[in-house]
Amino acid sequence: MTTTGAFRYLDPASISPSTKPWSKVDGAYTSFALTTRTLPVTDLRPHLSPASSPRGNFGTDIDVSGFAVYHAPAHEKSFASDAAVRGPGGYYAEVEALLRAKLPGKIARVEIFDHTIRKHDPTSPRQPVQQVHVDQTPAAAEARVRRHLPADEVDGLLKRRYQLINVWRPIGHAASDFPLAVVDWRTTRPEDLVPVDLLYPLQNRIAGDNDDRGKEVLPDLTNAASTEGYEVKGETYGVLPGEGHRFYYVKDMTPDEAMFIKCFDSWGEGKPGGREGVAALTPHTAFVDPATPEGAKGRESIEVRCLVFYEE
Repeated sequence: MTTTGAFRYLDPASISPSTKPWSKVDGAYTSFALTTRTLPVTDLRPHLSPASSPRGNFGTDIDVSGFAVYHAPAHEKSFASDAAVRGPGGYYAEVEALLRAKLPGKIARVEIFDHTIRKHDPTSPRQPVQQVHVDQTPAAAEARVRRHLPADEVDGLLKRRYQLINVWRPIGHAASDFPLAVVDWRTTRPEDLVPVDLLYPLQNRIAGDNDDRGKEVLPDLTNAASTEGYEVKGETYGVLPGEGHRFYYVKDMTPDEAMFIKCFDSWGEGKPGGREGVAALTPHTAFVDPATPEGAKGRESIEVRCLVFYEE
């Protein structure tokens, strides 16, 4: 089954050759403009294996295309409190167990460092993101390792294979509204990717707290174009229009399903020491499905960002 989507890309005409583009994590503003392409989007369901996840299977092996989807009901359902998400035995623990069960290879360590709950609701400080992007660049992935792991272990961990994976799941009801689309990495080119500084509000730093999770507030739009009150705390890839990009989604994806989105892999093809045929990343975005029924509930979702380290 195929639908269409209006996909928003970084507009190359809006990028200054002398100034690095930037965007605000709260969605208040970007230094660049977006350009739209209407493209087909194919439903992944026919590719999903209900009984197992064999190596090399498109749709359930993240190394093939950069994404994978599994039937994986979570014990946590509401995600209403920080304790339910991050506390002992909470959703973070469920995510780690799922990664260990589904990823190929012997996992030595999982470090979960961030999560975001998004709601298509005007009162929500985090909305579905309608821009084709990758959450982290290679430099940002290494920076996350250095920020979140003990300093005396970092160099050893960086010598092994490591990945940064976003685990995405709808909350409460099917994600018919603003579904998530992913791009098969094999249809992307290095020249499609543009590093973009990600700016975070300084409000938590001012309060002496370096952890932004669960502290999101609606942005102040009175001076949205200003970077005052923000700091650079990450780097993403904006994606330029690419004629060959192939988009996929899971129609009416349910809370009992989880999607792995690869943001970085040190073994990714094209990386120093990378392996041929191993997906390096996958661009993704929310989009408006014209087949969404009128009156469908606004999308709610949780994404959990994880560093995964392997034995080798």
